[in-house]
Amino acid sequence: MEENKRFTLSKTNLLLIGAGFVVIVFGFLLMTGSATEVEFNPDIFSTRRSVVGPMISFFGFLFMVFAIMYKPKKRTEA
Repeated sequence: MEENKRFTLSKTNLLLIGAGFVVIVFGFLLMTGSATEVEFNPDIFSTRRSVVGPMISFFGFLFMVFAIMYKPKKRTEA
């Protein structure tokens, strides 16, 4: 008996998921920073860390949902 081994997600979906993952990681990298207990660093409240990074990560998560739900169009051969 031959089993039908097919993935639920296509290659296009997997590539889109990979791109979404890269965007999420990039957003988290924008949020990183150094913090020391010795001196206060006001850069932790910068726009890049408190607004831009989280927004990019959020859009990456939204794109990830889109990538999972995306259904590629089937080719029609004439």
